[in-house]
Amino acid sequence: MLTSIHPKLPMRNKAVTRDFYLNKLGFEEFGESDYDAYLMLQKDQVQIHFFEFKELNPSENYGQVYIRTNDIDQMYGLAERNAVVHPNGRLATKPWGQKEFSVLDPDHNLLTFGEDA
Repeated sequence: MLTSIHPKLPMRNKAVTRDFYLNKLGFEEFGESDYDAYLMLQKDQVQIHFFEFKELNPSENYGQVYIRTNDIDQMYGLAERNAVVHPNGRLATKPWGQKEFSVLDPDHNLLTFGEDA
């Protein structure tokens, strides 16, 4: 039986990634250990892990995560206030019945947040 998933995404700079997720999207650090090339972040029940990839070319990064929420408007408001909503990812109800928006982090990992419409 599967119980949860914690995606691992690439990051070039741990301090930049930490700042973006903590100060722009309201995540918190998870755990008490600070690993040199690894970062664990959490918001509510969702964890995202990051591994260092200094040579990453952001324009060639296809990391993506779909995160379900039960308060899309609150999450969108936070992302919009912090100017991190992707220009092509504004909040909209999609034909597949999800209300969604998207964010690109500093390494071009795409985070799409969705809620049943």
